[in-house]
Amino acid sequence: MKLERAKKLEAERLKKEEEQLLKKQMGGRRGLKKRRRGDSVRDTPTLSNRTHLLHVITVFERTDDVIEQELKEREEAKQKREQAALLESRKGEDVSDTDLMNKMFDFLDEDEGSQPDGRTTDVYGGVGDRTKRGQVIDNGYNTVSRPPLAPIEDEEDLSEFTFSKFATTYFQGGADHTHTRKVIKHTLLEHKTEGEQLAALAVWVLILRFMDDMPEPQKKQQGDTTSVMTKIYATLGRKFNKQDLEKAMQANQQLEDDPTVTKSYTMQKKSVRKKLVSMTLKKKSKITKEISERLEGEEIVPVTAGGNALLEDRYMSTLEKLHFIIGHGILRPDLRDEIYCQICKQLTKNSGKTSYAKGWILLSLCVGCFGPSDKFIKYLKNFINDGPKEYGAYCMERLRRTVMNGTRSQPPSFLELHSTKAKKPLMLPVTFMDGNTKTLLADSATTASELCDQLANKIQLKDKFGFSLYIALYDKVSSLGSGGDHVMDAISQCEQFSKELGGSERNAPWRLFFRKEIFAPWHEAREDEVASNLIYQQVVRGIKFMEYRCDKEEDLAIIAAQQYYIDHGTDYKPERIVELVPSYIPDSFIGGRSSRRDQAGWGKEIAKAFHKSRFSKEKVPPQRVKDEIVTYAKYKWPLLFSRFYEAFKFAGPSLPKNEVIIAVNWTGVYVVDNDEQVLLELSFPEITAVSSSRTGKMHGQSVTLATAKGDEFTFTSPNAEDIRDLVVTFLEGLKKRSKYVITLQDYTPVGDANTFLSYRKGDLVILDKQQSGEDIMTNGWCFGENARTKERGSVNAECVYILPTISRPPPEFLTLFSEHADIGQPKYSSSNMNEAVKVYTLEEYSLDHFRPPPKKSLSGTLRSRGRSQKDILWKHSKEPLKQALLKKLLTKEELSQQACQSFTAILRYMDDLPNSKRSRHGTECTDAVFEPPLKHDLLRDEIYCQIIKQLTENKNKMSLQRGWELLWLCCGIFTPSANLLKHVQEFLRSQQNDLAGDCVHRLNRTLRHGHRRYPPHSVEVEGIQIGSTQIFHKVYFPDDTDEAFEIDSSTRAKDLCQSIASHLKLKSSEGFNLFVKIADKVISVPEGDFFFDFVRHLTDWMKKSQVFRDTPDIHFTYQIFFMKKLWTNTVPGRDPQADIIFHYHQELPKYLRGYHKCSVEQAENLASLIYRVKYGEDKSRLVALGEGQGLRQVVPNNMMSFQSVDEWKRAIVKRYNEASGTSPEDAKMEFLKIIYEWPTFGSAFFEVTQSTDTNVPEKLLIAINKMGVNLIHPSSKDILATHPFTKISNWSSGANYFHMTIGNLVRGSKLLCDTTLGYKMDDLLTSYVHLMVSSINNKGRK
Repeated sequence: MKLERAKKLEAERLKKEEEQLLKKQMGGRRGLKKRRRGDSVRDTPTLSNRTHLLHVITVFERTDDVIEQELKEREEAKQKREQAALLESRKGEDVSDTDLMNKMFDFLDEDEGSQPDGRTTDVYGGVGDRTKRGQVIDNGYNTVSRPPLAPIEDEEDLSEFTFSKFATTYFQGGADHTHTRKVIKHTLLEHKTEGEQLAALAVWVLILRFMDDMPEPQKKQQGDTTSVMTKIYATLGRKFNKQDLEKAMQANQQLEDDPTVTKSYTMQKKSVRKKLVSMTLKKKSKITKEISERLEGEEIVPVTAGGNALLEDRYMSTLEKLHFIIGHGILRPDLRDEIYCQICKQLTKNSGKTSYAKGWILLSLCVGCFGPSDKFIKYLKNFINDGPKEYGAYCMERLRRTVMNGTRSQPPSFLELHSTKAKKPLMLPVTFMDGNTKTLLADSATTASELCDQLANKIQLKDKFGFSLYIALYDKVSSLGSGGDHVMDAISQCEQFSKELGGSERNAPWRLFFRKEIFAPWHEAREDEVASNLIYQQVVRGIKFMEYRCDKEEDLAIIAAQQYYIDHGTDYKPERIVELVPSYIPDSFIGGRSSRRDQAGWGKEIAKAFHKSRFSKEKVPPQRVKDEIVTYAKYKWPLLFSRFYEAFKFAGPSLPKNEVIIAVNWTGVYVVDNDEQVLLELSFPEITAVSSSRTGKMHGQSVTLATAKGDEFTFTSPNAEDIRDLVVTFLEGLKKRSKYVITLQDYTPVGDANTFLSYRKGDLVILDKQQSGEDIMTNGWCFGENARTKERGSVNAECVYILPTISRPPPEFLTLFSEHADIGQPKYSSSNMNEAVKVYTLEEYSLDHFRPPPKKSLSGTLRSRGRSQKDILWKHSKEPLKQALLKKLLTKEELSQQACQSFTAILRYMDDLPNSKRSRHGTECTDAVFEPPLKHDLLRDEIYCQIIKQLTENKNKMSLQRGWELLWLCCGIFTPSANLLKHVQEFLRSQQNDLAGDCVHRLNRTLRHGHRRYPPHSVEVEGIQIGSTQIFHKVYFPDDTDEAFEIDSSTRAKDLCQSIASHLKLKSSEGFNLFVKIADKVISVPEGDFFFDFVRHLTDWMKKSQVFRDTPDIHFTYQIFFMKKLWTNTVPGRDPQADIIFHYHQELPKYLRGYHKCSVEQAENLASLIYRVKYGEDKSRLVALGEGQGLRQVVPNNMMSFQSVDEWKRAIVKRYNEASGTSPEDAKMEFLKIIYEWPTFGSAFFEVTQSTDTNVPEKLLIAINKMGVNLIHPSSKDILATHPFTKISNWSSGANYFHMTIGNLVRGSKLLCDTTLGYKMDDLLTSYVHLMVSSINNKGRK
């Protein structure tokens, strides 16, 4: 036994030695296998030996596994140390963002190839099939066009919105705002649900890994083609609890110890019908059918294995990490600020240059996909502005565009990574259906609407409606429409689809096309040749490749003949036609089973159609033939020119299927199934109402279609609002162009039967040629013929329904409107649940203050649905009043009659009565409304009640808006009594109209400043009619500059003067005044007058004057000037701004006219100063002083003869050179200082003829200034007399005179002057005396 045991031990020893030797030479397992093979060859053991050998091998295998595990652990530990050392070494090295992008996305530079299965995108018969994505092709329309720029925002001071301040205010758990390489245990911001908190913690880990602040896990998952977005979608519906959150926190703690290990979930496949294709596809299209069938039944659902349920325990590529981070930001709106805060935190005080650069790359990609909340956006903008130059402007522009166009629905595509790498726009080639290609520049926020607009502008496409972008993948195609959908979302989706099919995102062979998707009902091919050419190419190619199918071979032959005629005209060659047959006729129709004709047979058939055709006989222009093909396609294939939407029938009459597709085209709305079998067809005249609503639940958008039969169909669809908008567009467009209306009630006119039309409910009224449905919507009345009685007359718009059709409806259709009582004007609405707001009315006020309603009459009246309450006085009515509304006016017959006239004017202004004179334009109606209450206080409450009555339950949108215009005007003119005021305020506060809030402000200002004296000026009326509640007036200044200032109804002249002075930074507004220039007069505005009152009064006065009496409709324009009027305390240098803008430029003309007495030396000096003001240091113009009018621009008229021209010129040049270096501003000051010494400084001069004082000349120059009234000799300029204001006892003026009494009325002297400027002298003298009296009174009070 001992010997046997020794042999066994020896054998084991030898075996181990051989094993170790083989391990060193060949590796563990290979050595073991070789050793086993050697054993089997060398020895054939017995049964017992075999059993023993099996035991030994088992021991060896176990030992080998332990050795391998130890080696593996050592290798992983070594790799961790190397990776950590690498991260540490990179921390401080210089990093080029271009080099970094190349390293991060090195796969972007690989050559693009085909899909592994060799599939390519080939649709529309190979149209533009040679175009490569991202490559500019020199072909046809192909040019590069830039994407639209975001509106430039006004620069805002964001210095106070620092990220550190935000972090201090909102971060939780003691987190700060600076960079860290640790895993956070709590989210930075507060979140309501555990799911959001889990996602935030997971995103943080991915951000650390993306920025190289944490090593990657070593585990790689093979064969997983599921996109990251699909996995994120799978977690959205899950509910997480506190236990899940605690596990995630524990997992984050473990990541602190070992960053390469992630406890997570594994992915299992389950047979559930939710996949990325079905969840993200917006519109039903042919692109998804095959893909969805291949993916259907395989949903990715997470199975938690401990740790964060949203993290996978595997290595993720750079693109996957981006999709994970940005995908959560897109799909979880409440997580967006958290993501931005995490990135900003990691960029703050980050000493690692690689980490810092990667963080900015990540931020630039995020701002291109989603924006932050309003709470954080200013902090983010400030953070970006303070960032590196190469990223600041780039990120800010991307953020602006994202905020403007909305959040993306998909993460960045490969093409966007190319763009980000170079910080350049994207290049998107778009193929037209004629084979030409155009390459456009785009960005991450570019929408289908923007690309369509760019394309249309570049090819001069006028009729853009119905043209859409299409994206093709393999042999399938999907419409992107022409709205707000992001183009890059569709491209990103195609890349993800490609991956889910086992391909590569990089090589997804998507392509973009521009083609006609839908016709408008009113489309006319002749209106736009460019559009017709594109549609023609689309149709003929579609026929060739059987996208559009003809029912008869004869139709194919005719269209082929038309194509031949368009291409070759009347040049008929039989052999050419035969050669061209394959390009015209589908392949399956040439000698195939679908047709008995071969190529030659088709040639004969086409030739036959060619010779019989009208176009070849009459030589119709080829463009008209193209138009005919386009029109044929519109009528032949309406369903193929539709927009398709996935939907589910939620309520209404039963249909064969509930899962349906809604197709909207120019003929109406179709409901079809997946096999394109029509389940329901509604023409537009049948649709009487369309609305959409949101319930707040998932896929809770719904659209409801009401029909003339009284049916209502409700469909739920994620695109319910798009469906509603498109149907509304067609309905409103048809109604605007319609010539047909249906009456909704019986009506027999009373009184003037020749004006109003008599009709029964359901009668068809055909509008006059000059009228259309748009006129009814605008004016509230229409004129037409009753198709039943052939009578003609006016019809109230509220009593008819405009048929949305451009062709006469059949008689059987009209019976629907007489049989169903609930048909009225259609409602186009979008509502949310529980949004109703109770509107305040005058019902309560009317109980105590309105007169009782009149007794009911049995005479013919409007008998309509809801008219039983027509006698309720506080509700809207279209019938004129016979008595005032208020009881207090019933005993005052004249005021009551005026109240009724005002109400009639209100009806005409609001087009609630026919208004043939179009008196709404101008102030005729507003004068009739507001003049009586301004004259009689008792009528003010009446007018307020009348206007509010017409705004209560008014169903006419246009009438309602015009009523608000009247109320807006009213609130700025006078206020109601205290008893009515609170009711008016309650009414305004309860309204949703945009003007309601402004009415409240105007009413409050009128309460403070008092009521006006005149009705609104035409400027106020015209302003509110175009929707402008702010009136900006241009104010002109003496230095030939001007600026715009806001003037409202309660602005007084004094208020505007102070506002202007403050804006111009004048030290005081004292002495300044507003002047209105109208016609040939310039009149000062009294400082206490309301500005518009003064202008209105002045305008009325001008109209009543003898000159304009024969032209009462003349429209006066006016200009506003702001100038110095009273020069009492004016001293040059005291207010330099006033000197430069006003004083110099007002004094200069008076000086050059020769009104002052001046010496030659002074004139020479002043001339050099005037020249310096005009030309500065430019001496070249000094030569021209002696030519033409040059000298008259600097020397007074009356002094030109005092010296020769050369003497003046030499003296001026000398003075100019002596003052070299003087600035124009200083020259103005010097000029003012010289003339300030003269007694006539600051005077207003008037050349008059006097006939009462023999001591002064008949021709006289009068100067009014702070000293009083000065009488000046017109030639010598000597002051003959000065009459202080205290000595002037009386003055008056007229159209042609000015009269003044000096001294007392009994013994004083009189001065009567013949002048047309008497009104100016009167006003100036009054102003100076008023200022003098005010100054004396003020001193007395002190």
